[in-house]
Amino acid sequence: MYIAYFDESGDDGYPKYSSELFVLTSVYMDESVWKDNYNIVKDFRKELKQKYKFPIKLEFHTKDFLTDKNPYRKYNWDPITKKNILTDYFNCIAKLEVKIINVVIVKPNILKDDYNVLDTAFSYNIQRIENDLSETDNSKFLIITDEGRIGKMRKTSRRMQKYNPIPSKIYPGKYLYNEIKLLIEDPLPKESKESYFLQIADLIAYIVYLYSSKTFIQGDWANRVKQILDFDDVINFLNIIKPRINCKAASDNEFGIVNYPKPKRQ
Repeated sequence: MYIAYFDESGDDGYPKYSSELFVLTSVYMDESVWKDNYNIVKDFRKELKQKYKFPIKLEFHTKDFLTDKNPYRKYNWDPITKKNILTDYFNCIAKLEVKIINVVIVKPNILKDDYNVLDTAFSYNIQRIENDLSETDNSKFLIITDEGRIGKMRKTSRRMQKYNPIPSKIYPGKYLYNEIKLLIEDPLPKESKESYFLQIADLIAYIVYLYSSKTFIQGDWANRVKQILDFDDVINFLNIIKPRINCKAASDNEFGIVNYPKPKRQ
């Protein structure tokens, strides 16, 4: 059985929203390697404590860390140190036996007011985990996520196990009906501060958000983020973990980032 950890960056509101993108990231692994992965991250957090005085039990929330929000402000890490911490974190992720899927909803490309951002992102992510596991050994999988959106995600996952229309690539306008078979149970809630793997999903989701804001909408970053990172840094982070990314999730992006809706052709 596989365990899939989900976290997001951006808000899932539409047509009213505070962010133009919504990123949903899954980090999934076979249960047989969970303990080894956990020990790698636990040892890494000890290294962060030794090198940078980053408390072992302090939750790593990437956006707040980069924008110098509490509780990180009091540690007075300079921009170079923060970049080094992120680089070390991505090198740690590269050591894990995991797979990663990123789905980005590009809100400026949405044409319908009733577009359900979270349902769409979650559906696309679940479908790609299902596709991946179906091609290997048909292992079942279980979802763990933070408590904030658990009700909406439960509704989506239950629907997909009964009714899951997929647009046909061969016959435009037609649908295939292929319900999800490998997902077991409803998504299970867990506080992100209690899970290293949810924090890793948060880290990846935020970096994918930064990448997507430049790639899909030519957006800008917060000034405090720009003082620490540039686009080359983000590309470097994604290249570090590229061997762990399920790049088959999207053939039109070098990092396999699923991005919808596509821009309307002129």
